[in-house]
Amino acid sequence: MKKTKVDAEKRGTPEGDMLPEGTSVIRDIEYKNAGGIKLMMNIYSCGGSGKRLPLIMYMHGGGWTNGDRTSCRRAVFLLKNGFTLASIDYRLTDSATFPAQLEDCKAAVRFLRANREKYDLDTERIGVCGHSAGGHLASLLGTTGENSGFDRGDNLNFSSQVQAVCNFYGPGSMTGLIKSARLAGAFDTVQVAEKLIGGPLEEQEEIAEKASPVRYVHTNAAPFLIIHGDKDASVDVSISKSFHKALLEEGVESHLHIARGGAHGGNLLETPEIEEKVVSFFNRHIGQR
Repeated sequence: MKKTKVDAEKRGTPEGDMLPEGTSVIRDIEYKNAGGIKLMMNIYSCGGSGKRLPLIMYMHGGGWTNGDRTSCRRAVFLLKNGFTLASIDYRLTDSATFPAQLEDCKAAVRFLRANREKYDLDTERIGVCGHSAGGHLASLLGTTGENSGFDRGDNLNFSSQVQAVCNFYGPGSMTGLIKSARLAGAFDTVQVAEKLIGGPLEEQEEIAEKASPVRYVHTNAAPFLIIHGDKDASVDVSISKSFHKALLEEGVESHLHIARGGAHGGNLLETPEIEEKVVSFFNRHIGQR
């Protein structure tokens, strides 16, 4: 296990120029081998307090087609606010369709719990966060915690349940995403979503439903914070409104923040106000005890 401290002036890594000074990184930890595809994670921490900090696992965006564990620029603000961050790879759609991505994310949660002593982690309560495709996967983790059907592979004696979810504009419904994107003429969104489910919606509607977090909403789902811009041309904000409503109807704690004028991945969703909301939410649910 190699832990490196990121130098403020000589970072030289894809995410390095965004990391707070003094960030310690354990890089390239293999958490799963999926048929010869090595899936890695990086673990970031900042502060050096000597205490185990609350843990947030991050899933990158990229339409399920691109990105990797270093694509975590939008989450590094959590390091400055007292959290450890584990940023993970998952199989992209060039190599596998759904549910491979969810299986990978669940394997990562189990790996973190199985290796809590090795990496000095607090895994009693784990938060998850993701943007776009990563927000979709974070939402699936939050709603399928009691569904063992997606737990495959190693460390099956450890739980893949998570205790808090922050979803930045990830779709709560894959069926709803494809239908709304077609109506809006957002054909790039249709293309990447149908690649995830393995074909056109008309042929893969059952898979689309299985890939929809809203399908699994139940009373014991994790608490949610959903952040979405009302000018999102890729994932219509109505999908998050419906998902939020479904969570509330089941008695699940859910908070929906709609950023006025916010586009998909736009700067209006990266403000100090929003960062404060995210930090406050995670502090309430997985903060230091």
